Amino acid sequence: DIYKGLTFWSPNVNIFRDPRWGRGHETYGEDPYLTSRLGVAFVKGLQGDEKYLKIAACAKHFAVHSGPEGLRHEFNAVVSKKDLYETYLPAFEACVKEADVEAVMGAYNRTNDEPCCGSSLLLKDILRGKWQFKGHVVSDCWAIADFHLYHGVTSTATESAALAIKNGCDLNCGNVYLQMLLAYKEGLVTEEDITRAAERLMATRIRLGMFDEECEFNKIPYTMNDCKEHHEVSLMASRKSIVMLRNNGLLPLDKSKLKSIGIIGPNADSELMLKGNYFGTASKYITVLEGIHEAVDSENIRIFYSEGCHLYKDRVQDLAEPDDRMAEAVTVAEHSDVVILCLGLDSSIEGEQGDAGNSDGAGDKLNLNLPGKQQELLEKVIATGKPVIVVLGAGSALTLQGQEENCAAILNAWYPGSFGGRAIADLIFGKCSPSGKLPVTFYKTTEELPEFTDYSMKNRTYRYMKNESLYPFGFGLTYSKVQLSDLSVSD
Repeated sequence: DIYKGLTFWSPNVNIFRDPRWGRGHETYGEDPYLTSRLGVAFVKGLQGDEKYLKIAACAKHFAVHSGPEGLRHEFNAVVSKKDLYETYLPAFEACVKEADVEAVMGAYNRTNDEPCCGSSLLLKDILRGKWQFKGHVVSDCWAIADFHLYHGVTSTATESAALAIKNGCDLNCGNVYLQMLLAYKEGLVTEEDITRAAERLMATRIRLGMFDEECEFNKIPYTMNDCKEHHEVSLMASRKSIVMLRNNGLLPLDKSKLKSIGIIGPNADSELMLKGNYFGTASKYITVLEGIHEAVDSENIRIFYSEGCHLYKDRVQDLAEPDDRMAEAVTVAEHSDVVILCLGLDSSIEGEQGDAGNSDGAGDKLNLNLPGKQQELLEKVIATGKPVIVVLGAGSALTLQGQEENCAAILNAWYPGSFGGRAIADLIFGKCSPSGKLPVTFYKTTEELPEFTDYSMKNRTYRYMKNESLYPFGFGLTYSKVQLSDLSVSD
């Protein structure tokens, strides 16, 4: 029975328009076309092409939604028609028209004064009207309660339930639809409104094969979960997603020339950094420290390790003095032939409001700098004169505040998954070559960006920015030298 009625609230095809947004790493980046292509492929992969749906995919968060997290329940995203149709809607349209996505989730915020989960323009005119969407619409959790609690577009839960269902929100994640009978009695909704929503939800259950005992997906054994093939795909995805931002020729490392390696940083032995803010349960996690050990333990190479500093606090141990691991990290670096310095973020400070503990940003970043004492750690390790490989674990763009040129190599590992440490080691020692490319622009500073709450695309992303980037959209180095020639474009 556990395989029946699977509905996955994924993919997130919002546009990562601002690097401060904490949930940007759930998306496919800043480009509408790339997001469309990956979104369509993801939906097709989830839903399959058999008689019944393998999974009911859900494109979210419809439609103009990308922070700030702390304002999402009350915020009004004001957007031009040009930006709406050229930037924010294309990926949703592609998922509907090309992949027949089964569900669409409305966003928390308002768009041009209408709450997204009760928007006549978004849900009726565009989604079901222009695009002829045939699946069901679900609200984000408690979003319909926001209508009267924060947006002020209705006065009561009953009115909110009526507004949502009449404009096409079929399923409420929350409890506001408990007021639907009262809304009917008060004449705010008709029996036809309720029947229409119920029929759409029942149609999804039918398409999932819930009423056919011979549905082929019911026969998948539990042993397929977390199997060897899944591990291989996870490792492959980790390897291919890592982006090499810099290499002065140090990488790949030659084990035969090394006697010692220093592994330093708050993300060096962190499982949390591997996961991101939405993840399944893996049977095994391989951190960077463990991945390097796997790669060299059979060699005659000594590994030294220090956490160096806390991810964002001024000390590792609560009862210790500030900088309690800084001197240790410097000592490790001084005694190592090469240093692998693991810095960045994790889901404790970058992610969805309520999940991330970043109280100042509610899961968003306030700037692009390394948090806590990490910048100081970086500079002190560099000052030892040892070659430094920086491994950044983060879901978004970061800057090393001018220290990039002093690093021998920089790998942007994102949140690389349960086998992330092994994948990073494979790239560092040349078992495979880096092939990842940036799906977002790495800006030099947030000062060159518009206000976070400004949803216009002016001076945002590679399509509209005027200043020089730190690393441009699509950037990514490899170990091979690649030359393109005799290029042509066909109509």
